[in-house]
Amino acid sequence: MHQLPNKLIALLLVLAVMGLPCGAMATNNSGLNDPQIDAGAMAADAVVVRPVGIVATAAGFVLFVVGVPFAALGGNVGDAWNAMVVYPAKFTFARPLGDFE
Repeated sequence: MHQLPNKLIALLLVLAVMGLPCGAMATNNSGLNDPQIDAGAMAADAVVVRPVGIVATAAGFVLFVVGVPFAALGGNVGDAWNAMVVYPAKFTFARPLGDFE
């Protein structure tokens, strides 16, 4: 009769240990899926994407200067400025390293 509580305690202990991974899997792991944490993405961003973004910002500025008379005729100078200069500049200089969203 003394063995029954020991076996019951052992069984409950085994079930509790087996249930531990289920509790860990049920938690919110949204922090583990962040793409900006990836070191490879950060390196690629610093070496390839940022220099291309600088060139795109400069080219957008040149194209804006060439196209501003046409944008003025159409009445959308602000939209042209945002699309050709501001968006590439924000993509290049304002976002966190490795964040491509």
